[in-house]
Amino acid sequence: MTEYTSSLLRLLDERGYIHQLTDAGALDALAAKQVVSGYIGFDPTAPSLHVGSMVQIMLLRRMQQAGHKPIVLMGGGTGKIGDPSFKDEARKLMTDEVIAANVASIKTVFERFLTFGDGPSDAVMLDNSEWLDRLEYIPFLREVGQHFSVNRMLSFDSVKQRLDREQSLSFLEFNYMILQAYDFRELAQRYDCRLQMGGSDQWGNIVNGIELTRRMDGKEVFGVTTPLLTTADGAKMGKTMNGAVWLNEDALPAWDFWQYWRNADDRDVGKFLRLFTDLPLDEIARLEALEGSEINAAKIVLANEVTKLVRGEDAAKAAEATAAATFAGGGLGQDLPTLEASGDSIGIIDVLVGLGFAASRGEAKRLIAGGGARVDGVAVTDDSHAIMLSDQEIRISSGKKKHGILRQA
Repeated sequence: MTEYTSSLLRLLDERGYIHQLTDAGALDALAAKQVVSGYIGFDPTAPSLHVGSMVQIMLLRRMQQAGHKPIVLMGGGTGKIGDPSFKDEARKLMTDEVIAANVASIKTVFERFLTFGDGPSDAVMLDNSEWLDRLEYIPFLREVGQHFSVNRMLSFDSVKQRLDREQSLSFLEFNYMILQAYDFRELAQRYDCRLQMGGSDQWGNIVNGIELTRRMDGKEVFGVTTPLLTTADGAKMGKTMNGAVWLNEDALPAWDFWQYWRNADDRDVGKFLRLFTDLPLDEIARLEALEGSEINAAKIVLANEVTKLVRGEDAAKAAEATAAATFAGGGLGQDLPTLEASGDSIGIIDVLVGLGFAASRGEAKRLIAGGGARVDGVAVTDDSHAIMLSDQEIRISSGKKKHGILRQA
């Protein structure tokens, strides 16, 4: 572990956020003597960010905890193109109305992580449409385009891999890295922003912004990337068999969000606690050293701490209480997904689909055939099985970890 003099880089290093740095010594010296403004961009490709964005959000939080100024940059402008980095195909173009709605929805999550205001280390939220939408094509090409080499742009992995696979890369997408570089230069001019941060897939884009700012303004700026984050079994963070783990409450119930962290692989517990919670490092070391069934206690702490940050303390308490009632007590927690059905009975397939345990009737049949569907703890093996309804709540289970409630309307 490198010895840094600034509290910022020490904090990022000991928590496991640093993958690549540009001029680490100069950045360390700058952060040790003054407040540094640093930004991360978030393109509004959906109404909510998912867990895969949490490393970057926490990176901004760590900046503020170390006394520096985080800038949240919403990609209202770049979102009209879509980042092609390591994508197999172009993103579907969104209308201005959809982009604006997504930006408004995404903004809400940052209020739980950052303190916004006018103070030296208070966070600010900006939108790059403020300057990108006003650009004139010919002046932009003359002023900015001259600083980019197509040969070098083609050499970046994010572009090269797409071309090597003979997958189309549109001229529209090819411009993305120029606009992101321009964002950094614009923020350096307007807000004295000295640092751009992002995932390891953003290294080429960040370097472009550093070089553009140096060439056009002679200003020294820096870049930091985080490691590519995968779970212990190699899966990409934020994705599950049932879809993305969304941060917004209206996109994913708090119970499902809590369960995602509670079901973490034993090998990931320490890493996730360091990255996604504010627990002291010595407490994290104690928790990740637990073995056997005791590691489940650490997973509950992980689930509670992350859910508290993203959804609030009440949501975390409710999810833990639901888990205790469902698993420990054999009862039905109040926070479980619920399906109300009318009539005297309902088919098991309709229930599994209605609760979201299966995306289609075919998937529900495969779940039943594999022995994964249970009604009040009893396995159902017949996909034509009808569940009789009464005034009693019925527990429906998919595997060992997903549960829901069926009740009569």
